[in-house]
Amino acid sequence: MNSIFLSSITGICVAGIAYANISNYSAAIDFVEADLKERLRALRFSSKHVRHWVNTWLGIVATVFLVLWIGLDAVALAAPIAIIMCAGPWYIVRRAAQARKQKLEDQLADAMVMFSSAIRAGLSIPQSIELLAVECPKPISQEFHQIVGEYKLGKPLERTLTEAKERLRSENFILFAAALLASRESGGRLNETVERISQSVVELQRLERKVVSETAQARKSAVYMAIVPALLLLVYAFVDPVNTERLFTTLPGQLILSVSLVLNLVAYLWALKILNADI
Repeated sequence: MNSIFLSSITGICVAGIAYANISNYSAAIDFVEADLKERLRALRFSSKHVRHWVNTWLGIVATVFLVLWIGLDAVALAAPIAIIMCAGPWYIVRRAAQARKQKLEDQLADAMVMFSSAIRAGLSIPQSIELLAVECPKPISQEFHQIVGEYKLGKPLERTLTEAKERLRSENFILFAAALLASRESGGRLNETVERISQSVVELQRLERKVVSETAQARKSAVYMAIVPALLLLVYAFVDPVNTERLFTTLPGQLILSVSLVLNLVAYLWALKILNADI
């Protein structure tokens, strides 16, 4: 009875603090909404009703938190689990957007070589871009399809390229678009310029692949480091089930699990940050 009363008083205090910081909550939601919309557009998904889904997910997280806290009396576990549930979907969307952007970067060098060959063969810039939209693999072909489609609908090519630069935010594509725009304004040997850019991009990609191959074993070690604690806990549950149960039913045990979970997650993300060298 006392624990229920104490949980109720604590809940009222938390609700009061949350109400007092409603403006900070709105600012945080605005930031998350803007970032998610940008990532979803990069993934070519609809970004409508993002705020609604964010609030719905936060409601689910709050429900899980209250169930763990009041229903199971596991407040020490409820907090880190709620934090992971809040950050998890956001992290997954960001990683997916980064993966798609990396795939675009990898395909762009071959696309520029194909574009240079098309210009050398006598095709115009719009015709060469249309060739890329047809011949290149996804996802880079989707971007060229959009550029060609907007151009055919009457939008100036300069504007379509500028919007594509803002949409993709790729340094290599910025160089590619700058070469096209400079050629449209002042002329010059566009095929040679694009070919030199593609050679530079290929060399950068070669260096990036070398770094990835050199750190492959370390990446596997980071994954093993993140998985092993859970496996050890499972083994320990069979060896000593009584003490394992205390980790989940007593406050000191829950604190130990919570701190271990947070430290394990931080170590994994830190290892990934170190291994993702920016060339």
